[in-house]
Formats: sequence, C-alpha cells, structure tokens
Amino acid sequence: MDSDRRIYSEDILRVLTTNVKIELLNREDNTSDEDTAYIKDPDGRQVSTTKNDKKDKDQKPKGPTDVEMHRNNIRVILECTNATPIRCHGGIGYQCCFCPEQHPDPADLKTHTIEKHDSKTKQAFMKGKTMSEFFVKLDITALCCKLCGAEIDALEPLMAHLSEIHGKKLYTDIRSHILPFKFNDETLRCIFCPNDFNTFKVLQGHMNVHFRNFICETCDSGFVTRNMRRNHMKTHDTGSFICSFCPKVYDTLLKQRAHEKQVHRHPKMNLCPYCNERFRDFTQKVRHLKEAHGVQKESPKCKACDRSFETMAALSVHIKRDHLIQRPHKCSECDMSFYVKAQLRNHFVIHSGTREFACSVCLKTFGRKKTLSDHMRIHTDDRRHKCKHCGMAFVQKSSLRSHVRTNHSEIHQE
Repeated sequence: MDSDRRIYSEDILRVLTTNVKIELLNREDNTSDEDTAYIKDPDGRQVSTTKNDKKDKDQKPKGPTDVEMHRNNIRVILECTNATPIRCHGGIGYQCCFCPEQHPDPADLKTHTIEKHDSKTKQAFMKGKTMSEFFVKLDITALCCKLCGAEIDALEPLMAHLSEIHGKKLYTDIRSHILPFKFNDETLRCIFCPNDFNTFKVLQGHMNVHFRNFICETCDSGFVTRNMRRNHMKTHDTGSFICSFCPKVYDTLLKQRAHEKQVHRHPKMNLCPYCNERFRDFTQKVRHLKEAHGVQKESPKCKACDRSFETMAALSVHIKRDHLIQRPHKCSECDMSFYVKAQLRNHFVIHSGTREFACSVCLKTFGRKKTLSDHMRIHTDDRRHKCKHCGMAFVQKSSLRSHVRTNHSEIHQE
C-alpha cells in the first residue's frame, strides 16, 4: 500500500487538492522557484506544481485604473477652471462638497467654493470613491479657463483646450461620469435638451438619459454608474413582499422597504434644516417652514395645465392620472379601468353585490363605506348641499341636482 501511495502523479494530485492542505512555502532566494507552489500528498511529503495556468491577482494592471483616470480629470478641471462641484440640494439649498454650508442660490455656492476652499482641499476630491459609485455633479455656469481666461461654453471643448493649449493630462477615451449643470436663470433646465424641471433632484435623475454608461437589459434604461443600474434593476424583481411589521403586501422589494422605512422604522423622516424638528410627511414640513421660519417653498407646477401642487408626488399623480390617462387596474368583469387599486375595489361591488357596510340606525346595508357615510347624513339632517338660486339645502348632491332641474331649469340653461 505504501508503494501505491508513492506513484501518485502530479495530475492525480491536482484532483485531490480540494481534500489536501495547500501550503505555499516562503522562498528565501529569487530563483526560478518563485513561480512554483507546493502541496502535501497523503504521506505529508511536499510536491511541487507549476502555476502556469494561474493569473497573479495581486499583479497591478499597467497604467492608471479607471477610477484614477476619472479622479485625474476632475482634479485638473477643478484646478484649472471655475467649474465647481455640488454635493446635493439639501433642505436649505445647494450644499458644498467640501464643508456643510448650503446656499439657496447656486451662484453663491460657486463663489463660496472658489474663495473658501484651496487647491490642496480640491485635490482630495472624490478620494476613496470606487468606480461603481463615482459621479460628479458639476456647475459649469459661465465656464472659463483660469490659466488664460478663455470662455468656453461646454465641458468637452474645455477639456480639449486644457490638453492641447496648456498640456494638461486628461483622459478623453473613457465614459464620462461628470454631470454638467448650468444655472443661467431660475428655471432648472437640462443643458443637452429643452426639458426643464421643478427640482434639482428630478433634473439629476433625468441626466441618466444622456449618460447611458450602464444599460438595464430588461427595459433598456441607461444609468451613469453601475450602482444606479443595480438599484434600478431591483424594480424588476416582482412578487409578493410582506411588511415585517404589518400585513401589507407589495409587488416589489423596493416598495416594501420604502414602506417599512417611512411608516415603521423612521416615521418622521422629514427634517427641518433650520431647527432639526422632524415631521411624518413632507407637507407638514413645508407648512412648518412657512409658519416657523418664513420660508416659502415654490410649489411645483404642471406644465400642461399650470395647476400648482404642494409636493412633487402630488404633481406626478396628477400628470399620470389626468394627462397621461394611466389606468393600470382593469376590471375583470367589464371594460372599465382605474388609476388606483382602491377605485377598482369600490367599482367591483357593482359586480359582486357585496353589501358589508350597515347603517347603525336603520340597518340598511351598502357596498361602499362612502355611500354609508353619505347615507348617515339623512339621520343627522346634515344639509350641506345648498341651492345658490333659492337657498334650499339638501342632504345629498343628487337631490340638489334634481331640485335645480325641476325648479330652476330656465336659470340653469342660461
């Protein structure tokens, strides 16, 4: 049996490497043995094996990495031009990338960045960022070269100018992760197309249309960074996702997580930037800013009908429901469809005949809760619908309409 063990070939040992301990020995000399690895056979003897088929993962690639090239480009741009980066649009305004200061006017942020932060500070910009999360929001309003004073309207020609005229090392054969913005007036407008936007956050999201560095294979949407695409692709993972705290069920994991975060884990997410008071919803925060701090937030407007709304969410619902006529929830019994599922449920009682809402006074039953609420006004004599022609009041709106048609038809026709 001992002789059998000694005839193991190197090929057989490679198969057995999953069951034996691999032990790389440190070599004290720089001979050709540095490319040799050692494993132990079943008897404990060291056997050499070549690593010709293995790639040295620790070997650094020749030349700069992608993230090093991108960092070099933004450093040169910040050093040689008046372009300034933007961290985000916070509660008060546009936030500096190098300190916590915020400015409602982006022109004030540009002045602050140029005057308050030196070249050494800017050289450390984006340090530690990986390529999957690397992107820069850059204000290029009134863009010019600081080396010669040349005014150049766009980022790409400016980079060519710095390279050709001033000999600066810039990498132009890589996909750009720098999103340029201009603030020439109060309207937030994309510099690549005619679209304008109500908030900087929405404008920033729109820029993915023009920077299709990473493409979603499911819907062909483009994204600036790999992380953005990764987060987006979660929206395609549909199923039944139950809330960990309540019985609610959502069709995507993102919706379930958003619900848990906003309702259960952090119910007061809306932070006042002036006094740090927190609010359950954005509308309460807007009202607080106006009443406590005198900050009047501009209401987002619909470009189709000029209506104003308190929040972007309300504007989005209005556009989808009233202008795009989106009706994703279809009735299985008839041709009607609805914008929200609750409307479909209210409609479906026509087909099901379910009458689960009972009046506590007369025991009459109804299919909808709202119908029961309207009915209860009969018992309380709540006559809220008043005729503007004669002053008579009615419990139900349908009774008022019937009254107008019968008694004021001539006036109504006029």
